[in-house]
Amino acid sequence: MDELKEFAYMDEAIPIGYEQTISQPSLVLEMTLAIDLQHDVKVLEIGTGSGFQTALLAAFSNAVYTIERIAALHERAKERLDEAGFSNIHFKLDDGSNAWEESAPYDRIMVTAAAAQVPPELVDQLAFGGKVSMTSELDL
Repeated sequence: MDELKEFAYMDEAIPIGYEQTISQPSLVLEMTLAIDLQHDVKVLEIGTGSGFQTALLAAFSNAVYTIERIAALHERAKERLDEAGFSNIHFKLDDGSNAWEESAPYDRIMVTAAAAQVPPELVDQLAFGGKVSMTSELDL
């Protein structure tokens, strides 16, 4: 991805392949701040993508459960984050619409993948008093 290095300091979305993008840094920050991360919370992330947001979530929470629907992105993010030394990230290859029931409830849920509507399974898997952060494309 050397051809994308020129975009490293720009606040705009950057393509990561498979018709997907990494969100602009200001949106990543806004979404991260919106869920009020604490070191004792468990986070569900829908849309691993490149793993950038996942790394931030993992650095400021107890555990991250992240779901990606595109196999190549899933594998690259897993390799990248494992190599970076994160041990509190759990990965799942799936479309994310059913969330991750086996590990629920979650204290925080971050949806970085666009969807036409909020799946009720996400709300069902949110712990009492939990918080959700979603991209502006989602209709709450």
